[in-house]
Amino acid sequence: MLRKLIMLLTTMIVTALILSACGSEKEKEPANASEADNKEKVTQAEEEPEEELAEELEEVKEDSEDQADEISSTEVATTVFSELISYMEKETEGTANVMFENAEPQIHTMEDVSVSLDAYTLVELNDFHTDFSIPFNDETDGGVIMAQYTVTNNKDVDVYYMPALYMSFTGAPKDYNNYRDLLPLEGQLPTMLAPENDYLLKAGESVTGYYTYPFGKEDLTTVLDVSTATVAVPEPLLEKGDLSTSFGKAGKFTLSLNEAGAEKVAANAAFYQDRVTAEDMGEKTMLEEADDINKSEAIGDVNVTLDGYQFTEFTPNEVEAPRFENFTNGIVLLTVKFNLDNKGSEAIGLTSTPSRLTVNDGAQYMLEEGMLLDYSYDDLIEAGKSGELLQIYTLDKEQYDKIWKDKAFEIEIGPFKNQDAKDISKGKTANFEL
Repeated sequence: MLRKLIMLLTTMIVTALILSACGSEKEKEPANASEADNKEKVTQAEEEPEEELAEELEEVKEDSEDQADEISSTEVATTVFSELISYMEKETEGTANVMFENAEPQIHTMEDVSVSLDAYTLVELNDFHTDFSIPFNDETDGGVIMAQYTVTNNKDVDVYYMPALYMSFTGAPKDYNNYRDLLPLEGQLPTMLAPENDYLLKAGESVTGYYTYPFGKEDLTTVLDVSTATVAVPEPLLEKGDLSTSFGKAGKFTLSLNEAGAEKVAANAAFYQDRVTAEDMGEKTMLEEADDINKSEAIGDVNVTLDGYQFTEFTPNEVEAPRFENFTNGIVLLTVKFNLDNKGSEAIGLTSTPSRLTVNDGAQYMLEEGMLLDYSYDDLIEAGKSGELLQIYTLDKEQYDKIWKDKAFEIEIGPFKNQDAKDISKGKTANFEL
């Protein structure tokens, strides 16, 4: 549907430009032009090089394609969602009101397979039939997030992809999944990639479809207060039903649901993507940062480079506040970014890398906070590969302000361990001073 709309708009633009050009030429020719003048003009036209005409036509084509691209990213997406919203109103006997729209794509790539969040809209849906009330917490007022996703397999072999694109937000009572009864089944992504076809995505194939996330009225209020939500992006499989053949790294999309959310997403882009940032655990304010430090040390067969660090003042949200209840004088987070070049024979497990931060000229120290990093058991830096490793530390703000911030911070990192937490660096560590 989207492709047809783009082609139609492109055709209209090209036609309009050609007609406009023809009209302009006619206006330039005087009504009383003599026969000799007309012959001269015909001769000039015949002598005009074909290359110039081809270039002009190509410019018209490029201009029309550019205008079509601009329309496709906003107006066409809005048109498509409008049709779906009308369908949903008719199906549920409810009244819909668009609250927020976003047509800026987000793409997560897992080797040669990509998942794209093409566009989404948040709709308030009220006074609908009770037959649809169960996923809305047994209410007949609430909201729906409609999202369009595209899954593309650029591999030269078939893969299997289960589109379990669960949505959550801070304070959510559950994870939200697609509700199949609001939109036509044939347009939904879980219908296109389903048990009936073994979730098969053929080599070179691309599939585009829709998802709907319903909220009851109370949950809608909560998510609007939070202003953002996240969608988990699972990995594809090489073999049907065999989880051990998954490849790539799972990802996340962040959806802003109002202007405050859009501002938050823009601000969070400046911070390292630790779990605090990725899961929107509270508000960060930058205190000090450094990038492109490029200090390197070797730990066995792994070259470790200190790339940068960020000191941020952190205020947890209500949901996460109990986790930090011992910090009565405020919180400062130190997130440090390392780049690892793994020239060894085993993969490095990112969840099992230990480090220690020494402060106050060596008088005090603290260990990394692994629970505040956005890593899972399967997050590895394979042998022969390079990758990023974040480490994070939680500091008492009063001591940071009065004692620590004007003194040296030193980090000892290592030894590195494999996925099963076995030491693969023979106990060796490296030290870096910030």
